[in-house]
Amino acid sequence: MKKVLYKIYSYLVALPLFVVVTILVALSVVFASFLGDTKYVSWYIPRLWSRFTIRTGLHSVRLEGTELINPKQSYVFLANHQGYFDIFLLYGYLPNRFKWMMKEYLRKIPFVGIACARSEQIFVGDSRASIMHAVRQAEKTLQQGTSMTIFPEGTRTHDGKMNPFKRGAFMLASEIGLPIVPITINGSFDTFSRNDYSVSQGTLHMKIHQPISPEEYKKMNTKDLMQHVHDIINSGLEEKYREK
Repeated sequence: MKKVLYKIYSYLVALPLFVVVTILVALSVVFASFLGDTKYVSWYIPRLWSRFTIRTGLHSVRLEGTELINPKQSYVFLANHQGYFDIFLLYGYLPNRFKWMMKEYLRKIPFVGIACARSEQIFVGDSRASIMHAVRQAEKTLQQGTSMTIFPEGTRTHDGKMNPFKRGAFMLASEIGLPIVPITINGSFDTFSRNDYSVSQGTLHMKIHQPISPEEYKKMNTKDLMQHVHDIINSGLEEKYREK
């Protein structure tokens, strides 16, 4: 009965509120960008939007490892991609101000796409030329404590376990020379995965791992670095989703 009541609530209350607030947030970010702000409003308003979305969905949040990072330093955050709520969890509760590295096709999402473009999120395609263009954009953007967050899988998992990583995120991190911070997300797959048609109530857990310094990872080739980060993130996954 509790699950049925939650489904009714999510469709009749949480979803309509989410749609309205998302449009208002996107318009606010676009308006602020025309006034010259792509740094503060475009960060703090989506942060509030993300927390509002999680709370409206009646989900709980558990954070681990926030003491390992400096909110005033720039990093490249690499997280597994379990489900739709990964974005809200990172935007709402990661202590550092950051930009997203996102797929080029996301520009086409109504309202959200233009808000992302106006707030100088970094879009990237699959080609090396596109990756290098993203690197040049990132070098201009990632300064004075602004970080970047990337899902190195490139898409949401189908089964809760991690997909193979793509090289682009690691090429970008190496070119920029910022510390890499692996992040493990749990709970998002069970809350709202790509296979679901509705949201389930649950706990979203974000575990921040020890940063990997440029001095450490520059001793590795790209393949070894990808595997190293994969193993760290995998170690924090729930047993049922962890690769042996």
